[in-house]
Amino acid sequence: MRKKIVIAITGASGAIYAKLLLDKLQTLGDQIADVGIVMSDNARQVWKFELDNEAYQNYPFNFYDKTNFSAPFASGSARYDTMVIVPCSMGTLGRIAAGISNDLTTRAADVILKERRKLILVARDMPLNLIHLRNMQTVTEAGGIICPAVPSYYSRPQTVEQVALTVVDRVIDLMGLESKSFRWSEGE
Repeated sequence: MRKKIVIAITGASGAIYAKLLLDKLQTLGDQIADVGIVMSDNARQVWKFELDNEAYQNYPFNFYDKTNFSAPFASGSARYDTMVIVPCSMGTLGRIAAGISNDLTTRAADVILKERRKLILVARDMPLNLIHLRNMQTVTEAGGIICPAVPSYYSRPQTVEQVALTVVDRVIDLMGLESKSFRWSEGE
């Protein structure tokens, strides 16, 4: 069954994770029915600063304004399967944990949780304070998955992009999509 996916990109540092996830999703089109994207204003600024481009405009996905509560994934009846917030700022995490749906990202996250579907938050900030940890606990208890942007080195990545891809590959796995990537103990 092909998945309907929401990708939200916040203004936390780590635009490379969003870029690589969107790149990967383009290659998995046979497993995907729809990808809806919402970006914060800060996300656009961070992308341009960190990646030195505005290539997010070039992806063949459906983009929605952060205030567009008419987007299909703002309602559970649209039956989106998975939402990934990448990178996920601690402010966004806190609003989700508190049930504050003040923009399309937090509304969609609330919908995904209430419908008992998959919400993956790629948290990027560190160090973490007690408020962050409690918000993570709250979201986890509500059914969300906290997937910190912590790379692995088993595959011996050689570039920054390869390091970041180790996180994106885990996100793809958590989304339930099939993708070729490094697997521990399956050789090199």
